[in-house]
Amino acid sequence: MTVELFIPCFIDQLYPDTAFNTIKVLEKAGCKVQYNPEQTCCGQPAFNAGFWEEAKAVGSKFLADFSETNYIVTPSASCTGMVKNYYNDLFTNTAVHNKCRSVQSHMHELSDFLVNVLKKDYFGAELDGRAVYHDSCSGLRECKIKDEPRALLEKVHGLDLVEMKHTDTCCGFGGTFAVKFDAISSAMAQQKVDNAMEMEANYIISTDASCLLHLQSYIDKNELPIKTIHIADVLASGWGNV
Repeated sequence: MTVELFIPCFIDQLYPDTAFNTIKVLEKAGCKVQYNPEQTCCGQPAFNAGFWEEAKAVGSKFLADFSETNYIVTPSASCTGMVKNYYNDLFTNTAVHNKCRSVQSHMHELSDFLVNVLKKDYFGAELDGRAVYHDSCSGLRECKIKDEPRALLEKVHGLDLVEMKHTDTCCGFGGTFAVKFDAISSAMAQQKVDNAMEMEANYIISTDASCLLHLQSYIDKNELPIKTIHIADVLASGWGNV
């Protein structure tokens, strides 16, 4: 199966290893991965800030950069949610209406694609320690992803996956929310990290790099003995560069 890879701005600029690990996991799952280097952004930052015309321009490029025939996979529930849900507000009854619907139907977050499309949940990954899974707002509410990441993580050798309380509560990032309401945002991050540490977790795992960046910033500032890690990095751990 040929899949087209979309790497979000966050991961492209800050977590390139997560992008490469996504490719490794997809290839291990038997996929041929295509990457269009002309791709940029899905338009979510502009859309969330209320600049819909600018978001439409970026979104139009996104639609042009991907085909209507292959699955489009991304290590981001946030970007998946933007394309599958909010492109309706930008492109319904426009010249690219049909192209938009086709791309939306082919767009999948990584864990959703592995479990629900490929029907695979074991990749021989190894990671020693205890972990909690953070349900991102986009993953849980926009993409309806809950069981899929857990099914994948439960098959990771050496990993003790436990549930923290309020796992479905927002981490406090919310894009520009973290800038406009920094005190509230920091308090929400503290609550999330405190809940993870209450479970004596070594790792906080999620599908969204933006959540992990926010939580890791709080962890680093307070020098806490816990680490955030993207699910793609977990699934590619323990088996090297194969």
